[in-house]
Amino acid sequence: MALQDVCKWQAPDARGPCPHLPQAGVWAVPRGCDPQAFLQVHGPRLAHGTTTLAFRFRHGVIAAADTRSSCGSYVACPASRKVIPVHRHLLGTTSGTSADCATWYRVLRRELRLRELREGQLPSVASAAKLLSVMLSRYRGLDLCVATALCGWDRSGPALFYVYSDGTCLQGDVFSVGSGSPYAYGVLDHGYHYDMTIQEAYALARCAVAHATHRDAYSGGSVDLFHVRESGWEYVSRHDACVLYAELQLPAAEAGREARQVRPEPVTPHRAGEGGEPSAGPGKAAPEDSGMPADAGAL
Repeated sequence: MALQDVCKWQAPDARGPCPHLPQAGVWAVPRGCDPQAFLQVHGPRLAHGTTTLAFRFRHGVIAAADTRSSCGSYVACPASRKVIPVHRHLLGTTSGTSADCATWYRVLRRELRLRELREGQLPSVASAAKLLSVMLSRYRGLDLCVATALCGWDRSGPALFYVYSDGTCLQGDVFSVGSGSPYAYGVLDHGYHYDMTIQEAYALARCAVAHATHRDAYSGGSVDLFHVRESGWEYVSRHDACVLYAELQLPAAEAGREARQVRPEPVTPHRAGEGGEPSAGPGKAAPEDSGMPADAGAL
C-alpha cells in the first residue's frame, strides 16, 4: 500500500505558488510588456567600477589592481582579488561584473587545460586571448560585462592582450581598464618606458593604482601587484591604498617645504649722493622706460 494511502499524505504541487512568497499580484508585470525589457528599464541600475592595469617591459609583465568590489554606492567587498591566475605563465585582470569574470576565467582555464592535454604543450598568450574573445563574442548583446587584460610569458617572450566581452582583442604594451583608468593612464603615460628596472616598474604600478583610488570613488581598498616572469607569475605585494598614497605625497610635500624656505636675497637700497645710479621708486618709471627722451622736461 502506498504511503499516501496510509498517512493520507499528498505531495505538494510544485507548479503552484509557494505559500511563503507574496501573491502573484504583487509580482505581476504590466500586461503586454516583455518581462526582460521591463526589468531593464525599471529595474535597479547598479553601477560598478574598478582600476586595473598591466604593462609589458623588458623583464616581463606587471599586473596591478585595487581590491574594492562595489555595487552602486555600496562597497560589496573591500578585499577582493581582481587578478586571476589561469596557469603558471598566464594571469588576467578582471573588470566588469565579478560573476561574469570569474565564470569565464574558469571556462578559459578548462579549455586551455584540454588543449594542453591534446597538443602536449600550453598554447601561446595570443592563442588564449583569441580563444577567449571568440567564446565571448557568441554572447554579444546579452548584457555580458567582461573586460580583461591577459598577461603572460610564452615562447615569444612577454605578451599582453586586451579582451572585451563584445569580442574585441587588442595587443599592446600598456592597458588600464575600469572607471579609474583615466587617472591611471595619466601616471603611466608620464613614467612608462620599456627599459625600466624591476623596482621602477613596481613603483610605477603602485603609484598609478594609488592615484586612481584617490580620485575614483569606485576604486579603493588595497593595491595588489603581480609580476609575470619567464619562470612564471609571482605575487609581489599588497599595500593599503590610503597608506600608499600618503607615502607617495611625502616627497612632494618635502620638496614644497624646501622651496618655501628658500628666500630671495635682499636688495641694498641706494641713497642720494652715493655712487651708482639710483633705482626708480615704486610706481615711478625710470627715464629709459618712459618712452620719452631724458631731457623732455627741459623743452
